[in-house]
Amino acid sequence: RRSATDDEEENIFDAEGPLIDEDEIEEEEKKAKKGVSFASKTTVMNAATNEAHGVYLQYHKHFSDKEGAQKPAEFPMFHRVSKTGVIYATARAREYGFHYEHPEWANMGQGAPETGPLEGAPSRDFSLSIPDEELEYAPVAGLSELREKVAVYYNHLYREGKESKFTAKNVCIVPGGRAGITRTMAALGNTQVGYFCPDYTAYEQALGLFLRINPHALLHRDMNEALMSPEEFEFQAGGSGVGTVLLSNPANPTGQSIEGKNLEEYVRIARDSETCIIMDEFYSHYYYDGTTVDPADGGADDDSNWPKTVSSASYIDDVNRDPIVIINGLTKNWRCPGFRICWIVAPEPIVEMLASAGSFLDGGANAPLQRLSLPLMELDFIRKDTWALQRHFKKKRDYFLKEIRRLGIRVKWEPVSTFYVWADLSGLPPPLNDSLVFLEECVKYKIICVPGVFFDVNPRGIRNIARSKCLDHVRFSYGPPMQNLINGVKNLEELINAW
Repeated sequence: RRSATDDEEENIFDAEGPLIDEDEIEEEEKKAKKGVSFASKTTVMNAATNEAHGVYLQYHKHFSDKEGAQKPAEFPMFHRVSKTGVIYATARAREYGFHYEHPEWANMGQGAPETGPLEGAPSRDFSLSIPDEELEYAPVAGLSELREKVAVYYNHLYREGKESKFTAKNVCIVPGGRAGITRTMAALGNTQVGYFCPDYTAYEQALGLFLRINPHALLHRDMNEALMSPEEFEFQAGGSGVGTVLLSNPANPTGQSIEGKNLEEYVRIARDSETCIIMDEFYSHYYYDGTTVDPADGGADDDSNWPKTVSSASYIDDVNRDPIVIINGLTKNWRCPGFRICWIVAPEPIVEMLASAGSFLDGGANAPLQRLSLPLMELDFIRKDTWALQRHFKKKRDYFLKEIRRLGIRVKWEPVSTFYVWADLSGLPPPLNDSLVFLEECVKYKIICVPGVFFDVNPRGIRNIARSKCLDHVRFSYGPPMQNLINGVKNLEELINAW
């Protein structure tokens, strides 16, 4: 039978017999009577794949056509700046009419949680009056009152009974998580920085910004493992001589978590080998496997009963000597992404360097919004809000996992944290098992997700990747409201059935 190209033929039989069974042949013959050839399905599959990869090359790699011709530089004094996965996916959706208020679209690509009131959560007062003095610049390291509250939060949840405690001098307020990562990268010396794959897409740009940094991939021996054991981490980090390691924990996009004895060992390895670990802990309140009893189910509603949260701060011996840098903030755990108020917790000498870096990078965080953030850092508010958050997001997680599995999308690593699902497309019919093709088909059905290739972190293109091991995965977000997920499942079912 004819294949997708005019000059090639392919035999539908092999040594084992037909590649398609008699029922499929009968179905194809019915299509043939309607003017659809045997080759039409292959033609459509190949065309969809070529189109999707061509769009990716044009947009992400700045190629001028789908054959891969390099676009001449319009402004040669600027270097090519690649796009993160969310920006790419959203741009493709806009080509098909997406906007954030559109009721039919399912935006499961966004890396932000819903921001409205949650059932059972404490109220938040966001009324704002700005006195004249707050029109001035805030200190580059942040308002002292907010820095102190952040220190109290970490000491109360993770440093009880420990002699070494955080103070305001261990905290640097920054205008967003990426600003925190960038400040940290700017403050590093000539060093190798280890990273994992898959991991947060923006690490690719952050690790490639500064020439003093030599990115070094820490590779899983078994690609089927979501997390690296402490023994393997010690072998790889120590053997390669990395000075710093950057990782998200809980992990974006897999939703897995290094915790307990394993996290304690990671911190111990950092201490013993004098290797700094930059812990991106932005999802540390999103846990769904805690053992304490929710007050909504009869648990105590007081300071004796906190929901499960995880931080490497629990295992630091000396807050001013252990080389652990924690990045967190209001963006995810407090569901205030528009505030762009985040923080870095680190030994005092590192915080001083981070403040110096901020003086020439970003100038510091917004002063009025730092002041508005203070009530959000009250411990009683945090406890009640986290209970409501976990209760709400677990319902969304459970609903979405059940529905996409019903549609034939596999999930090997059920997320114990974050609001992401790292979905395996390999069980879908070709070419939907290619994440770039999958996105192109998704946007035609008003769905947004992020192709897995963007999580295969490759700063400066230093890794020679012929075919990404993340090509058959996508990241779905259940961060948006439930109705968004209901729309998404409905649209996904229509898409898959169409193929």
